[in-house]
Amino acid sequence: MTMKPLRLFLALFCLLVAIWLVLPTLVIIPMSFNQNKSLAFPPSGFSWQWYENFLTNPDWSSSFFNSLRIATIVALVATLIGTLAALGLSRMKHAGGGILRALLITPMVVPGVVLAVGIYSVYLTYKLVGTDLGFVIAHTMLAIPFVLIAVSASLEMFDVRLEKAAASLGANRFTTFRTITLPLIAPGILSGLLFAFVTSFDEIIVALFITNPYLKTLPVQIFTSITRDADPTVAAVGTIVFLATTLLIAAGLLLGARSKRS
Repeated sequence: MTMKPLRLFLALFCLLVAIWLVLPTLVIIPMSFNQNKSLAFPPSGFSWQWYENFLTNPDWSSSFFNSLRIATIVALVATLIGTLAALGLSRMKHAGGGILRALLITPMVVPGVVLAVGIYSVYLTYKLVGTDLGFVIAHTMLAIPFVLIAVSASLEMFDVRLEKAAASLGANRFTTFRTITLPLIAPGILSGLLFAFVTSFDEIIVALFITNPYLKTLPVQIFTSITRDADPTVAAVGTIVFLATTLLIAAGLLLGARSKRS
């Protein structure tokens, strides 16, 4: 097999895999316009009523704004902590740095249910179940690894000789960081910020354990609606979240690619 047919085969294979992965998600888009109150596919008729219900129903609107508020705070906090951790680890040359890095990305690899049970048991003691603070702490734990990885990738491309050159010209550490380091790793930081936001906004497993009737995030509201009455509003919400998440992830990937090129 020559190189050109091989590339064509690999491209076709990747396309088929992408379709296989995305197709189940794309199904919800036509379902969101179903005229009947059902999640049937293919849909019958065309209606915007489920999008209207999402905008006017207080259960849906409040859960959306809860998720938006929590995800925004989590993104900022996780980005700050993750960036500082990445900077610290990049300057650790001994074996302890690898151990610390492994510990910091543990929330990414530990099964979500296991983590949720542990968080829930601690939250019961300190009465953090169903609170904004509880959600922010839990989701920040889950988001930090994504920021750490994104910023670390930028730091791997960073030439430390630039910092040494700035220091030799009389710049202090803060000035060096502000004028040299920060602008060069900014794409990685912004990429981590976006991934942290998406991680919090879409999180469901831990949220199910620490929610209460007075504070529900959007994923919890979706789960509740599906298990209770299969409300087609779920499809409308899913479509909105899918499109928004896709745009955010694409932006994060573009920022990461830009960081590598620079």
